[in-house]
Amino acid sequence: MTQLTLAKALTHGLRRAMDLDVKVLVMGEDVGKLGGVFRVTDGLQKDFGEDRVIDTPLAESGIIGTAVGLALRGYRPVCEIQFDGFVYPAYDQIVSQVAKMRFRSQGRLPMPIVIRIPFGGGIGAVEHHSESPEAQFAHTAGLKVVACSNPFDAYWMIQQAVASDDPVVFFEPKRRYWEKAEVDEDGSPDPLFSSRVVRAGTDVTVLAYGPMVKTAQEAAVAADAEGRSLEVIDLRTLSPLDMDPVLESVRRTGRVVVVHEATVNLGIGAEVAARVSEECFYALEAPVLRVGAFDTPYPPSRIEEEYLPDLDRVLDAVDRALAY
Repeated sequence: MTQLTLAKALTHGLRRAMDLDVKVLVMGEDVGKLGGVFRVTDGLQKDFGEDRVIDTPLAESGIIGTAVGLALRGYRPVCEIQFDGFVYPAYDQIVSQVAKMRFRSQGRLPMPIVIRIPFGGGIGAVEHHSESPEAQFAHTAGLKVVACSNPFDAYWMIQQAVASDDPVVFFEPKRRYWEKAEVDEDGSPDPLFSSRVVRAGTDVTVLAYGPMVKTAQEAAVAADAEGRSLEVIDLRTLSPLDMDPVLESVRRTGRVVVVHEATVNLGIGAEVAARVSEECFYALEAPVLRVGAFDTPYPPSRIEEEYLPDLDRVLDAVDRALAY
């Protein structure tokens, strides 16, 4: 067991993936000599050289376009998008080329690209540095989309993503980069595209992913003090959604709250709510409730804590679910 921050767990995972396969490359803005703005790639260029850890120009479309060519030639590029809000210049390449190449070649051309995106708020950053664009990618057929929430998952999920022959958009909760936990580097990880119960409960099912998993767990602790038992599920994978643990939980609790930092309108929570309603209609004791950011562009950092979901807003939704 090693205690690692989430950022260092990603570093260790990338290092292991690069050790195991010489075709794995890391590329992005400042990923080499600087080690990335969040130091996730720190030390990799020194150990693996400039041919495998590549400092690119400030051109996200160029980064992804180059990765497509590399993937077609048998490489496994891991692309870092420096901040979530910087991904949009690459959006055309991702949805028009990365997402479609394997399908339109009838599987003959795998597209083993990992696109790492630090996402979410909570770090007091300026505009374009605190977006939550995950629903836009989860809606795009041909892309796999995952979000880690803790160091153990970060270490294993990045390796599993690199090993995938399908393109994976890999969301990392930047506000959790510096939080530590034990990581068993010889452990047995869950499958990449699976959700997991992280706290058992009986009264309300709370679903979250990425940065909001910890908030949901804190809400469960607070609710427990009031005699209310919350079951918390870390979705982990957003496309494909793994609904089996969710549906099993909902059939027991009858109440669901979905939490994410992204705006509520047309977010991941809407898709989860629809699926729960379709599969568990007669088990539900209350409507599926969603907790998310307000439907506005991301605000200045001085008021982001009022904008983002917090423990109180999760508990308010729990109270409303139980009031039905």
